[in-house]
Amino acid sequence: MVSLGCPKALVDSERILTRLRADGYAMSPDYAGADVVLVNTCGFLDSAKEESLAAIGEAIAENGRVIVTGCMGEEADAIRAAHPAVLAVTGAHQYEQVVEEVHRAAPPSQGPFVDLIPQPDVKLTPRHYSYLKISEGCNHSCAFCIIPQLRGKLASRRIDAVLREAEKLVAAGTKELLVISQDTSAYGVDIRHESREWHGHEVRAHMTDLARELGTLRTPEGQVPWVRLHYVYPYPHVDAVIPLMAEGLLTPYLDIPFQHASPKVLKAMKRPANEAKVLERLKSWRAIAPDMTIRSSFVVGFPGETEDDFRYLLDWLEEAQLDRVGAFRFEPVEGAAANALPDPVPEAVKEERYARLMEVTERISAAKLAAKVGRTLPVIVDEVGEPDEDGDLGATGRSQADAPEIDGQVFLRNVPETVRPGDFVDALIEDADAHDLYGVPA
Repeated sequence: MVSLGCPKALVDSERILTRLRADGYAMSPDYAGADVVLVNTCGFLDSAKEESLAAIGEAIAENGRVIVTGCMGEEADAIRAAHPAVLAVTGAHQYEQVVEEVHRAAPPSQGPFVDLIPQPDVKLTPRHYSYLKISEGCNHSCAFCIIPQLRGKLASRRIDAVLREAEKLVAAGTKELLVISQDTSAYGVDIRHESREWHGHEVRAHMTDLARELGTLRTPEGQVPWVRLHYVYPYPHVDAVIPLMAEGLLTPYLDIPFQHASPKVLKAMKRPANEAKVLERLKSWRAIAPDMTIRSSFVVGFPGETEDDFRYLLDWLEEAQLDRVGAFRFEPVEGAAANALPDPVPEAVKEERYARLMEVTERISAAKLAAKVGRTLPVIVDEVGEPDEDGDLGATGRSQADAPEIDGQVFLRNVPETVRPGDFVDALIEDADAHDLYGVPA
């Protein structure tokens, strides 16, 4: 399995592999030992499509028997034009079709007892953290995005199914749950926030009910697992989850896709344009949960973005003081409405604005991290290194402000030999740079 793209695609890969393992298949560590190669593609940007086509080409060259799935699977003609030798092409989260194509390409040879033995789920992430996907698709029609065409309208999972999966993951060793979807705040809108019974009481398919119930989970050791919310739109009901962060039941972290701040650009993007009200709410949230981390991403060089629009964004960022920021230069995506907008921004201007935005956000990040020097923070350990010449162990982990693979890290020295990946460690922070922290177990 070659899995490309976002965490939501990674969850799709895990589900496909779980079903295949239940049918008696095993995973191969390399191309040479595989009867068939699955490539789970990304189709969000043209650059992602190029990466997907390259991965398909590599799999064909190395193995020859390739099945394609995922978001770019919606463009089967383009895939077959580039790589006519692919065995089959299926779209995003079409699990049954993928399994059927694997059966066709490499028929399963099950032993007599395979169907009687429950198979554990396949995880493609380390044992101590897991992605929890609560819905598919999206009801927004942002001008730069084709997710609704790729993955459809919002389709929420049943609340009891989500909570059962979360409970099972934590019981099996997950110390950190990363809640993902295209729009976490809209969870349950499509099913009218239907209620289900859960452990003797009614729970609605609603972000606030979900957050409250996830906050009651405990690891087998009795610890509160970290629960991190991603792709949260700042709807009014998000206010209700902030006290859970202050109480230590939810990780004080919100990933909010602001995309821009200029009202004119937000309108062209077909995004909510209430940037002033958002600033007020950020202040009120931080008053309740002072250690709260806000992560976001922004698009620079959107068609029609003027220098004034961009300066407005920089001023907004200075006021918002976001903890973690990613930025993207606008890139046309086939099928997106933004492609038809007038006044495209020249590439050189995009690059210059991108550099200016990153300079501002790095300065803000460096100041925020410097303020943590001298504090003792909880850290989850991701990796333990080998002893150095003096026999001292180092480890790499993350604070509550750091989601895996997208935010910073905490580098620890003089770690006890008993520390393992997935352990929580209280760390005294000794130093910081623009992105990472450095410390020692307290």
